[in-house]
Amino acid sequence: MDQVSLVIILLAALLIPLIMAKFKINSLPTAVMEIIVGIVIGPSVFNFVNTSDLISQLSTIGVIVLLFLSGLEIDFSLFKKRRTALTPLEQKNAVNTPKYSPVRLSVYAYSTIIVLSLLLAAAFKVSGLFSDFWLAAILFGTISLGIVIAALKEQELLSKAFGQTILLISVFGELVPMMGLTLYASVYGSNSQSLWLLLLILAVAALLLLRFKPFFRFYQNINKSTTQLDIRLAFFLIVTMVTVAESVGAENILGAFVAGIVLKLLNPSETTRERLDAIGYGFFIPIFFITTGVDLNLRTLLTSGKTLLLIPLFFLAYMVAKIGGYWVLKLRFKQANALAGTALTATTMTMVLAVLRVAKSMKTITSDQSGAFLLAALLTCVISPLIFNKFYSAEKEDLVKTAVHFIGANLSTVPVAQQLRKGWYDVSMYTNHPENYQTYHAQVPVTLMENFTAQDLQDNGVFDTDILVLGHIDAERNYELAKAAKAYGVRRIIVRFEDRNVLNEHEDELRELGVEVYNTPEANITLLRALIESPSTLLLLNDTENSIYEVRVLNHLYTDVQIKNLQFAQDITISQVIRNRKLIAPSGNTTIMYGDRLIFTGNKQTAAQIRQALATAN
Repeated sequence: MDQVSLVIILLAALLIPLIMAKFKINSLPTAVMEIIVGIVIGPSVFNFVNTSDLISQLSTIGVIVLLFLSGLEIDFSLFKKRRTALTPLEQKNAVNTPKYSPVRLSVYAYSTIIVLSLLLAAAFKVSGLFSDFWLAAILFGTISLGIVIAALKEQELLSKAFGQTILLISVFGELVPMMGLTLYASVYGSNSQSLWLLLLILAVAALLLLRFKPFFRFYQNINKSTTQLDIRLAFFLIVTMVTVAESVGAENILGAFVAGIVLKLLNPSETTRERLDAIGYGFFIPIFFITTGVDLNLRTLLTSGKTLLLIPLFFLAYMVAKIGGYWVLKLRFKQANALAGTALTATTMTMVLAVLRVAKSMKTITSDQSGAFLLAALLTCVISPLIFNKFYSAEKEDLVKTAVHFIGANLSTVPVAQQLRKGWYDVSMYTNHPENYQTYHAQVPVTLMENFTAQDLQDNGVFDTDILVLGHIDAERNYELAKAAKAYGVRRIIVRFEDRNVLNEHEDELRELGVEVYNTPEANITLLRALIESPSTLLLLNDTENSIYEVRVLNHLYTDVQIKNLQFAQDITISQVIRNRKLIAPSGNTTIMYGDRLIFTGNKQTAAQIRQALATAN
């Protein structure tokens, strides 16, 4: 019977996304649909599935993996301050510089949630509807990080400021109640360990971080398909931290979340993260969400009059506790998105389940009250994502063009800058030659600078760009500036080297840093060879309708997909795939991996949209 129930759950997990895609159900995250389907196939409706020890164990692993992956999603670069003051360029454009960072907004927003949760808990205690003040405050302050991440991923928002703000609020909404639950169990429970032992979790996490810090520097050299060392490390971290957490009287999900943070700080590759996502969201996590629905026996819960009274009251409390975040989010985001984000943070389920499980074991809550909290939490998981998907629309800051800064205005760089300005690029040029400035400033935006030292360029905001092109004729200066720009944090740097001796001396070093180099004579030789070997190259170069494009694939929607199965496969021709600095001649069966660089040709109208879709980080 256990195996039959598991087969039904896995079949449901397979069919849910297929049915949602077939009927274009986009208003609810897949996780919410999994909970609803769990209710339908469980004792509440058809009673096809009953939870057994096997399913319960797999469900527990599912929530542990979910919290582990949640810790892995946090972008710790948000907590870094690269500069203490604005550059002159930023001061000039201060009106466009966001005043409130995602970290700052999330702290403010969750502070309002803490205050409102305490007030609501006090109101329930005074009214006699629910007497356990601290337990109520913990429950009202919870946010379902798993469902929030699912909703943000489906909207491709995790890499954007809005998505990171909501993510961080949700992290607080699981981490703070998690710590609160641990303290609650330690104070009111009979079997909990001393509070100071909780520090062991952080001590072990720090030890693991220091021990495995160099791991990803060398594992590629010894890794094999039959060893999968990175995945083995991930599960070692999970089991170790979960064991430590349970040993000191804390919840296993706290250990899993900390394990995810440890792995994130070890800087795993995107391939590692994708494989972990595949294991989690492909098997364990759907079992957890579906089992959550199965465990909600509505037939029993809805027979109690007190439960029916408490459900709408607890639902309102869950929603009202998050309402203060609306005014915080309005400080940076537009009104509709502030409402959407506030609604999404009102979703709560994962921590509610954990809190209620502990409370029931401590006998501090009745079955009626537990059922009311659960059903109210389920309502938030249905209604809040609907509100979010209804009101969210892209922010202006998410629609900004890719910034490209050229150092050196000359015959090699100006024509390129002119062409790029016609597309989705914000181009700026810098020169230290007054005669070049006089020649070109009327054609492209050129800034005249007295010196091209690294400090001058940094002070004037030249390094504040997505792409930096060092097109100056001075090869030694280009080399020094490339290193300075990389140290500053410029994501992509392209350097011109006309002096082959200088290039030979520094080429390996620059390539190791990820700097792209080019040499005009060699580029011309390559083009001439291409014209001889492929006469159609000239036609393509002169074609006004089609062009050659290169894009780095950052959108997970298009990774682990064969080229022939891409939704726009008929609109473009992919001629080369660059993976780990190696060229791959692609076929229809070639699978696109995260971080691949695709060289393709296509119509200028549609290719730009396709390129933007592939490059949108998700």
